[in-house]
Amino acid sequence: MTNTGATTIERLAGIVGASHVLTSAADVAPYVVDWRGRYHGAARAVVRPANTSEVAAVVRACADAGVAIVPQGGNTGMCGAATPDASGSEIVLSLSRMRTIRAIDRANATITVEAGVVLADVQRAAQAEGLLFPLSLASEGTCTLGGNLSTNAGGIAVLRYGNARELVLGVEAVLADGSVWDGLRGLRKDNTGYDLKQLFIGSEGTLGIITAAVLKLYAAPRTRVTALAAVADVARAVDLLRLMQQSLGDRLTGFELISAFALHLSQKHHAGSPDPLPGHPWYALLQVDDSADVALAGMVESALAGAAESQIITDATIAQSQEQAARLWALRENISEAQRREGQNIKHDISLPISAIAPFAAATQAALVSAFPGARVVVFGHLGDGNLHYNVAAPEGTDARQFLANTPQVNRIVHDRVVAAGGSISAEHGIGQSKRDELAHYKSPLELALMRRIKTALDPQGILNPGKVL
Repeated sequence: MTNTGATTIERLAGIVGASHVLTSAADVAPYVVDWRGRYHGAARAVVRPANTSEVAAVVRACADAGVAIVPQGGNTGMCGAATPDASGSEIVLSLSRMRTIRAIDRANATITVEAGVVLADVQRAAQAEGLLFPLSLASEGTCTLGGNLSTNAGGIAVLRYGNARELVLGVEAVLADGSVWDGLRGLRKDNTGYDLKQLFIGSEGTLGIITAAVLKLYAAPRTRVTALAAVADVARAVDLLRLMQQSLGDRLTGFELISAFALHLSQKHHAGSPDPLPGHPWYALLQVDDSADVALAGMVESALAGAAESQIITDATIAQSQEQAARLWALRENISEAQRREGQNIKHDISLPISAIAPFAAATQAALVSAFPGARVVVFGHLGDGNLHYNVAAPEGTDARQFLANTPQVNRIVHDRVVAAGGSISAEHGIGQSKRDELAHYKSPLELALMRRIKTALDPQGILNPGKVL
């Protein structure tokens, strides 16, 4: 290290202002624990720059001193990517002050925002212009755009609009030496060499720090229908997905699978939750949108009636108001928080070919219950794009923290079957530190070598979010 710790802190204070360099234990504490409470770290300081120039200057100062940087947005991640290690030598670079919406171009259907803008605020800014930014997550009231891009977030509308990387036209990023790459281009066609922005999207702050982005906007829906259907098993949920796609085309925006146990947890930990279709083993939650004034409710009702006649569904209900629709979606969106309140569990964020999901679910649950009698599997997720949150909770009455000791064995049961089916061990939450060893286990040596070459080329000192992903 070329400077003393005090000199580095003083230099950082000179860049962002002393009040935005947090060093006391009480001030630092919220930034060094992840949302799930699974990872606890320490930090030399939390630095809160206000703009890209300050981010660049902070990175240059840290590069000069050999100090590692952990970028952080809303701190809502699931894999510990934004949590520093326990050494106390790293700084947390919080982008939460960078909340400017720089431009909205209605004719080009784009919005340019800084990394610290909360996702819900991006949605509202688009809505105010009669447009839609479709990225939507349960944490959208607190997660930030920079974090969403750093993990290539998914959410409920991937079926129609794609993951975060498909919603980005350009980015601005600060590199490991403090230089700023301005790639804020709102072009849908640009074949001038490598698509550099894609290096930073999904890299979890290990290759560069995204400070702003140009995002795609779409026509806002004028009609929207939300429905909940009960099905006997996962295979019928897949059949329902296929039927609804055939009947409604790309109007089908979201298609969520929810197990009865996942629904039970959501209702248990959120008083006043509705129970519209009690007593079924599996549920599908559908959202259908159209940007034109069409008789959408009738189309959905007809499609569901056809599903009932074909014995694909056993019951269904259609929300009759926006309030009812919001309450149905809250059942789904509250599951993660309900699990947190219930106690820690072994989480998996997996993706599979949709055709493989039903046999995977049956075989994997049988294997888990055989290996860990009484284990409770909490299954929910985005069936429409093949992404399941496949979580394993301790048997009733068993200490949840003690059950976490079984994580390696549980991971092997789940992930081996995912990979054998042609799937991925991370669909939308990233790798962070929680899946770093799993990534090394399943990626080919060549893939890992290529990733390391890129990391070394862009961050030769290894100061950007060390110990994450690789």
